[in-house]
Amino acid sequence: MEDEALVTIANQLYASPLDGFVAARAAAAKEVAGQDKALAAAVRALPKPSVAAWALNMLVRHRPDVTAQLGGLGERMRAAQASLDAAALRELGRERRTMLAAAVETARSVAREQGRSLSEAMATEIGETLRALTADQAAAGAVASGRLLKVLTADGVNDVDLEGAVALPGLLPAAPSAITAPEAVTAPKAAAPKPQTTTAPGSRKSPARPRLEAVRQAPRPASPPALERAKALLAEARDAEEAAMRHATGLREQEEEIQAEIAGLQQETADLRGRLKAAEERLDRSRKQLVTTAAEAKQAARAADKASKTAMLAQERVLRLGSN
Repeated sequence: MEDEALVTIANQLYASPLDGFVAARAAAAKEVAGQDKALAAAVRALPKPSVAAWALNMLVRHRPDVTAQLGGLGERMRAAQASLDAAALRELGRERRTMLAAAVETARSVAREQGRSLSEAMATEIGETLRALTADQAAAGAVASGRLLKVLTADGVNDVDLEGAVALPGLLPAAPSAITAPEAVTAPKAAAPKPQTTTAPGSRKSPARPRLEAVRQAPRPASPPALERAKALLAEARDAEEAAMRHATGLREQEEEIQAEIAGLQQETADLRGRLKAAEERLDRSRKQLVTTAAEAKQAARAADKASKTAMLAQERVLRLGSN
């Protein structure tokens, strides 16, 4: 099995409409089964993405400029974080909020063009994933692959969990090198002066000064101010807080929609039960009426038969009397 062939098939599948994914996957596996059974098995094992992940894949396919701009913003944010530039982080945080809102709307528009409408909860998940793209280089590579399987989240502290998040994770394009913090300039350590010892007759040799004391006397390299570090962490924490609040708001709105739907279905169920009860009552009455009508019909038929016989006898008598 060639990895390049598998990647090509996977890219085609994850760029296709979501409703036809399973059928397209089966057709692709069947097409290659005759030449490469291992490749066919690998194709059949490709998971179907969630709706939100599919929408992100569509965004990458149809509007790659949007994710590319967010990726560039993420690089700038990591550089500011590395240099502990709190002012730059605050400005970039505001820029990210604006870009994320626009990117989510673009993703919803692209999904509509592909025949899918996204709920508010899905839009929130897409925003969280795009935020993770800006916070984590590996997450950016996963999204950029266009083979995302589920949405991502970032807490601003730990690496984004990519377990099961992307198809063919071992065949992702190589990610660009990470931006590293500039190395701190360390002042050279001063050589510890050798202890001066004086040996007098009958006196003991003076002990050498401990090395630790000499090291302590050496100048220490300057460290970044604690306030700037705290400001940088505060900016990230506020971003995480806003994202969590948006997610919670989306879930609350989804909860309200579901509650309203349940109330409507309960009312509809009650109406249907009432209609069913009324229909069952009408059915019972109709059955009873049928029994009564059938009995009356039998009696009427017997009466009609008797009347017919009586008429025949009367006619015969008339004929006899008329012949005399």
